[in-house]
Amino acid sequence: MIRCLVVDDEPLALEILTDYIAKIPELSLVKSTTNAIEALAIVQRGDADLVFLDVQMPELTGIQFLKIINGKCDVILTTAYPQYALESYELNVVDYLLKPIAFDRFYKSVQKVLNNRASAPVGVASPPPAPASDSVDFIFVKTEHKIQRVDLESIQYIEGLKDYISIFTDEERIVTLQNMKKMEEILPSNRFVRVHRSYIIALDKIVSIERGRIHIMDKMIPVGDTYRDHFFRLIGERNA
Repeated sequence: MIRCLVVDDEPLALEILTDYIAKIPELSLVKSTTNAIEALAIVQRGDADLVFLDVQMPELTGIQFLKIINGKCDVILTTAYPQYALESYELNVVDYLLKPIAFDRFYKSVQKVLNNRASAPVGVASPPPAPASDSVDFIFVKTEHKIQRVDLESIQYIEGLKDYISIFTDEERIVTLQNMKKMEEILPSNRFVRVHRSYIIALDKIVSIERGRIHIMDKMIPVGDTYRDHFFRLIGERNA
């Protein structure tokens, strides 16, 4: 049984999430509260396994809350503001739910927690999970003047340069200060693979592979020696 804590300064949001938790047998509600300080004390005592946490609260923001608890329990952020997504990913939240939250989307987030715990060795605490999953449809990246949503299905490849990376989509090139390692962690591994120190590619955008180079649109991307075996193993698994 996973002990749940709901923290939100909106009573209606508390009511909805409390109702959702009651529908899932593997979950039990410890507390639903509008008081972030009270919630922090519950987590610090070790009395909660999973927190549904609002981002914007008066006493303590969700991001501040995350930094204080430092991975002490699993956290799913709930908010009406998508601009916080990127920062929350960097703090290893399980998922990021945008309000209004539908039950099916809530259920998918809970399944991530259950799957992470089921795969952890017996007697060993589950580490903070990576936020990316195979069900993610988009990411947010910081550009020079804004935080921009990028739909995963539009990404062709990502190129890492010295101080920034370029995301090449079907429509445009997006430049962000995000680093390649973090981008590799965020993107779902069944759809994207790193093939070179400077390149991550979308598997479904590959046109052909010839002499150690990958043809995507009008770009020929090299396969680095470090990544070669893993990449061709993936390709082999998809061969007819």
